[in-house]
Amino acid sequence: MTASVAGPDGQSRMARRIGLLLAVAVFINYVDRGNLATAAPVVQRQFHLSASQIGILFSAFYWTYAISQIPAGWLAERFRVERVVAVGFAIWSVATLLTGIAGGFVTLLGLRLMLGLGESVAFPCSSKMLATHVGIEKRGRANGAIAVGLAAGPAFGTFVGGMILARFGWRPLFVALGALSLLWLWPWITGPVRDLSLACAPDPAQSPPYAEIIRRRAAVGAALGHFCANYAFYVVISWLPLYLVQERGFSIARMAALGGAVYLMQAGGAFAAGWAMDRWIRSGATPNRAYKTVMIASQTTFAMCLVGAVWAPPLASSVCLLLAGAAFGPASATLYAVGQTLAGPTASGRWVGFQNCVGNLAGIVGPAITGFMVDRTGHFYTAFGLAIAIALIGAVSWIVVVPRIATLDWKPRPRIPAGVVPEAA
Repeated sequence: MTASVAGPDGQSRMARRIGLLLAVAVFINYVDRGNLATAAPVVQRQFHLSASQIGILFSAFYWTYAISQIPAGWLAERFRVERVVAVGFAIWSVATLLTGIAGGFVTLLGLRLMLGLGESVAFPCSSKMLATHVGIEKRGRANGAIAVGLAAGPAFGTFVGGMILARFGWRPLFVALGALSLLWLWPWITGPVRDLSLACAPDPAQSPPYAEIIRRRAAVGAALGHFCANYAFYVVISWLPLYLVQERGFSIARMAALGGAVYLMQAGGAFAAGWAMDRWIRSGATPNRAYKTVMIASQTTFAMCLVGAVWAPPLASSVCLLLAGAAFGPASATLYAVGQTLAGPTASGRWVGFQNCVGNLAGIVGPAITGFMVDRTGHFYTAFGLAIAIALIGAVSWIVVVPRIATLDWKPRPRIPAGVVPEAA
């Protein structure tokens, strides 16, 4: 390590700088994955797509994104994590750019699959970094900052993307965002990751295998809670623009303004929750009490607000949508902190890979089921009702399924010298 980062203070500053870059990466991640939802009303008309086809395009991203969480977690434990992040980032940026020249449904489908593959590295790798370099009393703010990027990305994509869409069309939107995304790679490659101790080659022998992680009840419970939280969120993030335009009669500009405001409320909720959790833990609360309280309150409140957003009159519906965004923010700041805390530095890459894989299966089924329901019923009420029910099931799962949130003990695996055959038990 260089002298400039020697000592705890220098290491802390370096970790904060990397945390900021990770937050920006997640911001770009969610701009690039969500811009198809913003452009959906125009793309649907141009290519004459049904609601079912649009739902498939929304969910296709998660086909590769969810499945690739497992190898991404393995890569985070085995190779230099900053290189894994750089390769994944380049893949998803190019996929975004190429979407701007797509010629139809099949091409769009292939590029959504490519986008999901690239973006799969984000959370296993960032969780590995945070679990290794950020203490439990500061982890809420670190994850809160990343969750701000998670929410600000759709806000930017919906609001600014909607303005670009209205003025220039959907193709320039994708080309511009993809090209601008690639610029992030320069500060990442040349910046603080070169000096951080994590940049050294990891020791994969110390990380438990997936089989051992999946056997833990805590892993299954956290993955279930993650799935339920994500289901309602992904239905909203995928279908909100079309819902506002088709069901509520919003113009593209008005849809962009309200959609962007919802995500800004989510960012504010995430930031506030991260700060509050850290302060609560420093004052003596256990991570178990802090994290479970936030998750249960967040998912319950989000479900209640979504009820009002769907069934209330237009003005009250808009207010409820804003409150739903604020309510989901704390969950987005806590989900990965739970995984990082349970797994610890030894297993966080693989653990979050598994947890995020199960959680993002919701991105496969949620948007697609919503599209089929809309085609069958002619409205969004039934689909949003299902999302509300699943969010409430998630709130209950944090009480019933997830055990105490505390770092688990992992038995170190013995080193076997090369060429030596272990004796049979």
